[in-house]
This record gives sequence, C-alpha cells and structure tokens, in this order.
Amino acid sequence: MNATSLLHFSKKGIVQQLVHNLKYRGHEAIGHFFGEWLGTELSEIDTYKAVDVVIPVPLHPSKLRKRGFNQVTKFGKAIAEALGAQFTEHILIKTKNTRTQVFKERLRRWSDQGAQFQITDGQSLTGKHILLVDDIITTGSTIESCAEVLYAIDDIQLSIATIAIAD
Repeated sequence: MNATSLLHFSKKGIVQQLVHNLKYRGHEAIGHFFGEWLGTELSEIDTYKAVDVVIPVPLHPSKLRKRGFNQVTKFGKAIAEALGAQFTEHILIKTKNTRTQVFKERLRRWSDQGAQFQITDGQSLTGKHILLVDDIITTGSTIESCAEVLYAIDDIQLSIATIAIAD
C-alpha cells in the first residue's frame, strides 16, 4: 500500500481554512486545484502511474443531499485525469449516516464504529490498483473502514491520497 497527503493540517492554520471553505462553504474549485496539484506530483511516481481507478470516500446519501456535493469528488476527478485513470463514485457507498467528525475528540473518532461502507460492484475492481481519496486524515478510522471493505475484493492493490493529514 502507498499513501500520501499533499498538506499538513493544523488547527487555525491556512490548510484548515481551505478545507473548511471546500467542505462547508461549497468552494469546490479548491478541491479541483489540489487534485491537479497532487495528480501532477503522482503522475511522476511509477507506483501511482499504475492506478486504474480513483474512488472518493463517499458521503451518506442524506448528507450528500444536504451538502449538495461530495467535497472530494473534484479532487479525485482531477487526480484521475492526471493519472489517466477511471473515476467512479458509485462502487463504494456509505450505508450509515454519522454525525460530522470535525468536532469530535481524536479518541472518540477512532472508537466511533458508526461509519459503515459497502461495495456495490466488487467484480469490476478485481485485479485493479485502486486509489482511495479523501479530504483529510485525522485518526485514519474512515480510511481504515473503507480499506477493510475494499480489501474484500480479490487481487486489488490499494493506495491512498488525501488533501491533508492532521497531527
């Protein structure tokens, strides 16, 4: 497994402001900008050149309706384009709606077993190199939950890319 984050997230820093503008204020161009930037970087690394499909961490349908967009869609699409990979957001789905993680303490985020994910068409990913993308890694529990589901698919290689990682 390969993993990368473009930026370091710290409270009250510029990265927090950018991520919050993307996620809560609908400034989707931020996601596209970061995706182009990271996609260009990844396209120079042999391991990432082999990515077949880019999949964003999904939002629960009710949260998607409320927000109107998934904050990592444009990020993931721009990376997929830079890598010449397919982008799909309909194979990995979130089946349980959970409250936002941003205000929870780190330990509580880690122990919260509320996030549940499912695969709708695992056969289409058999033998593929999947790049799972998200906006920010805090404890890693969301990425871990998604990875557990994806690793149930035969013969995949999984890599991870995020806009930022928190301390």
